Amino acid sequence: MKNLTLSQLLIKYPFITDYFEQNNLEIAGYENGTFEEYLRHFTREQIEDKALDIERLSSDLWIFIEQMESFLGIEKENEVRSLTILPGKDKYGNPEQFEKLTILPSQIISIVGPTGSGKSRLLADIEWTANADTPTGRSILINDQEPDRKWRYSSNNKLVAQLSQNMNFVMDLSVKEFIEMHAQSRMISNPEEVANKIIEAANKLAGENFTIDTPITSLSGGQSRALMIADTAILSTSPIVLIDEIENAGIDRQKALELLVSEEKIVLMATHDPLLALIADKRIVIKNGGIHAVLETSQEEKNLLNDFDKIDSVMRNARQKLRAGEILKKDELF
Repeated sequence: MKNLTLSQLLIKYPFITDYFEQNNLEIAGYENGTFEEYLRHFTREQIEDKALDIERLSSDLWIFIEQMESFLGIEKENEVRSLTILPGKDKYGNPEQFEKLTILPSQIISIVGPTGSGKSRLLADIEWTANADTPTGRSILINDQEPDRKWRYSSNNKLVAQLSQNMNFVMDLSVKEFIEMHAQSRMISNPEEVANKIIEAANKLAGENFTIDTPITSLSGGQSRALMIADTAILSTSPIVLIDEIENAGIDRQKALELLVSEEKIVLMATHDPLLALIADKRIVIKNGGIHAVLETSQEEKNLLNDFDKIDSVMRNARQKLRAGEILKKDELF
């Protein structure tokens, strides 16, 4: 929560405006930073003139949020502090090669393996909150406990948001109407403001910008996925995000992951992309329908990210030039 920007906090906890007003804190112009960063902007003279107790303010905001949630009766039963995968078996009945894997909020786990090896099956086990009752025999724990069966059947409080390769809209709505409808279903008090924030975030991910008045049926594949990722990160209450091959989404995938983890989501993604695989904290290797290994990204592999990023930048630049009808020239790319 402390890693959220002020803008994100205001969306998640609209009532904190009362806290800022009570303490005469003017946050305009600082919305893109965290609360701690905002407090650090005060000079020594300002602290003395305003009689600010920075240390108290630093802790009191979080206490205020907890007290207001309790007062308003906001349930915390859906809070996910950890996701644990317990081993099952591969398609030949051999036990999976790990003891257990526990994943925390803001962590990214990549899932790698040949096409057809079982990556999507693992995502399905997590979405279903498997309890040794799927073909793999795996079990999923939430907060170290067997999850409530409501996760499987509830349409209101989804544990998991799944972002697939194919996202097509059929509703005759504008982007603004679509987001505001979702915001209203979440009982957000400022749907128009939230819509603008989601579109701003989506345009940072998409290769081509769109506006709030754009019909969602006219969005390109990349724009559709950028919109859904931004919507999932900012508005969705689902604490776990499952992504199937985001490299084919036509978006800035690194920024997409950064946006998701900034909202304290647990992110698992099936990928063939070396860059995405190494961005993850750990990667799950799938063979023959089972988890063959769980590997932690090494320092040497993290060092490779700079080289991969340069290669990726060249490819992005080449794609943009091709789309613009330009002739590719080596000295302009490298």
